[in-house]
Amino acid sequence: MENGYLILGIIALLFISMYGYSYYSVFREKMNQRKAQDAEAKAEKERQLLRQQRQAEVDARVAKFNKRKEEIQHELELLEKMKKQQIS
Repeated sequence: MENGYLILGIIALLFISMYGYSYYSVFREKMNQRKAQDAEAKAEKERQLLRQQRQAEVDARVAKFNKRKEEIQHELELLEKMKKQQIS
C-alpha cells in the first residue's frame, strides 16, 4: 500500500508538471503581449509629447508673426497720418 501512494504521488506530480509546462507558454505569451503593450503606450506618450512641443513652437511662431504684423500695421497707420498732415 505504501508503494501505491508513492505511485499516485508520482503520477500526480507528473500531471501537475505537464500542466505547468503547458501553461508556461501561455504565461510567456501573455507577458510578451503586456511588454509590447507597455512599449506601445510609452511610444504613444512620447509621440504625444513631441506633438505638443511642436504645436507649442508653431503657436509661438504664429504669435511672433502676428505681433510683427500688428507693429507693421501700426507703422503704416502712422506713415499715413504723417502723409496726410504733410498734404494738408
